[in-house]
Amino acid sequence: MKLPVYLDNHATTPLDPRVVEAMLPYFSDRFGNAASRQHEFGWVAEAGVNVARQRIADLIGAEPSELTFTSGATESINLALKGIAEGLRGRGNHFITAVTEHRAVLDTCRRLEGYGFQVTYLPVDSAGRISLAELEDAITPKTILVSIMAANNEIGTLAPIAEIGRLCSDRGILLHSDATQAVGRIPLDLRNIPVDLVSFTAHKMYGPKGIGVLYIRSRRPPTPVVPQIDGGGHERGLRSGTLNVPAIVGFGEAARISATEMEAEARQVSALRDALVEGLRSRIPGIRVNGDQGNRLPNNASVTFEGTRADRVMMDMKDIAVSSGSACSTGLQEPSHVLRALGLPDQDVRATLRFGLGRFTTAEEITYAVGRIAETIKKERKRMEVEDAVHVH
Repeated sequence: MKLPVYLDNHATTPLDPRVVEAMLPYFSDRFGNAASRQHEFGWVAEAGVNVARQRIADLIGAEPSELTFTSGATESINLALKGIAEGLRGRGNHFITAVTEHRAVLDTCRRLEGYGFQVTYLPVDSAGRISLAELEDAITPKTILVSIMAANNEIGTLAPIAEIGRLCSDRGILLHSDATQAVGRIPLDLRNIPVDLVSFTAHKMYGPKGIGVLYIRSRRPPTPVVPQIDGGGHERGLRSGTLNVPAIVGFGEAARISATEMEAEARQVSALRDALVEGLRSRIPGIRVNGDQGNRLPNNASVTFEGTRADRVMMDMKDIAVSSGSACSTGLQEPSHVLRALGLPDQDVRATLRFGLGRFTTAEEITYAVGRIAETIKKERKRMEVEDAVHVH
């Protein structure tokens, strides 16, 4: 077993060796620009992009023409929300989202508020679920888009996207979903889910960083997404810029592997996740697992260790890679907005660690992690007791 043990697969995943192998030729012999349609170097690059686009479409039950490549999920989310805001401004100016969304959605909504749009932020229950009744009540004649994530990046709770989609469709409102944590981990067949726009990225599913997709459902008239990057008209005019061919090819291979192995992988990682949680419970009193226990990602465990400070636990435990929240927000010294929204007091928010298991996690690593975490939590609680005693005196 190699140290440190990596249990932060919600932040990013390691490249699958098969993905690396698929990408390598596109850094060397197949280096062409996919937009160069006058010679073989461009044709070869374009062919690689087309194969990848088809594989990603197959994974999510989409048509290749419904996929627009971006630099990642954050750009996809910005293109979806800002593109629809601009495209439908004549029809309305109201968005609906949830308080537990990723910062890429929340910060984009804040920006839109600065442009005069109105945003309703739906609360969640103690498991991180929105109320469909509250969503319906929030809809106004000015509502143009609802944005709800498919799976939460901190607590793993899954949203009833199909039900939300039917509600939005019945009211003539577009639905966007940030499916960054869901695609490649759980089945997502967009032929059976009435969602209009979906954002996701390769690096959460053992593909490369720096490449994402925005799915835009084909319809007549077309979904009115206004491009946010101009210059050259790539990606059917929706996202200009030279395509990152090696990364796209890697994304396609990652999608192919996920489509083939997702079911077995989910069984494997959920068994290891359950072993981790049961091991922690048996060794450490005063712990709580956050989120919807019956309806969540197979690889997620958000665990509160009462009477500790997660930042100090992580500093003392350099041989285990975990996090205390979203990797995109860890530079912020404020408590997790997701855990706060569940109703956790700040001391419990600051005592919470997020575990993200993955394809390459082993039973040996879980056994080691349980022992190491138990030892570190015991030490941290003793330190907190001493500090409290000193503070009292």
